[in-house]
Amino acid sequence: MHQIEIAYKGNLRTQCNHLQSGHEISTDAPVENHGNGEAFSPTDLVVTALGSCLLTIMGITANTHGINMDKSLARVTKFMSTNPRRIGKIIVEIEIPNETSIKEQRLLKQATKSCPVHHSMHPDIEIEINIHFN
Repeated sequence: MHQIEIAYKGNLRTQCNHLQSGHEISTDAPVENHGNGEAFSPTDLVVTALGSCLLTIMGITANTHGINMDKSLARVTKFMSTNPRRIGKIIVEIEIPNETSIKEQRLLKQATKSCPVHHSMHPDIEIEINIHFN
């Protein structure tokens, strides 16, 4: 059974529906690729998935070990390549603003290694993950 339904709305825009929850998001082609840039582009969603997955995986570890991850933030920067047009590099900067011990930092860093989105990325994409603790 499918989980997501995507409708083409014209003018390089889609409407994506998460069927279980009913949540919707739109995509729009970026300005540099004939779009209006008025919503996430499909490649924006790919890099957003990586940042979100990293925080989620770290959050699971934090919950297990009683680590405070409140107000943590990931900032993601995407660099496109040409021939073929694709994501060439992703930089993820993660900020953990709360007091953490060396052991907790090690646990959170280790958690990022089990991110399924990261494991799903093509090996030609350069991925840099930097974690900053308070």
